[in-house]
Amino acid sequence: QVQLVESGGGLVQAGDSLRLSCAASGRTFSTYAMGWFRQAPGKEREFVAAISWSGGDTSYANFVKGRFTLSRDNAKNTMYLQMNSLKPEDTAVYYCAAGPTIVKVISTDANYWGQGTQVTVSS
Repeated sequence: QVQLVESGGGLVQAGDSLRLSCAASGRTFSTYAMGWFRQAPGKEREFVAAISWSGGDTSYANFVKGRFTLSRDNAKNTMYLQMNSLKPEDTAVYYCAAGPTIVKVISTDANYWGQGTQVTVSS
């Protein structure tokens, strides 16, 4: 069993940066691929980024490429999403997820989900 807790969200202005964290409980964190999704009001949840269990493979949605960077520290059971050059359209609740492979995480076939953290970007 893995429990995921997101943090780091907040209210920022366009062009600012935020770093989201996803802390995981359980000894098996390092065996799971991880990812971030987001859901804006009135919209469906969408994929943002994912990372393999080792951190060697990453995948990003086109709309965040060059602005967001995903990393993980297996020693700390934590995944990070560095978000730069934020835009108002990045406003959403951001969720982290864990699954057996990066492919499953990207396809939303994750085993575990966090409760989400709100990111609001003002113009």
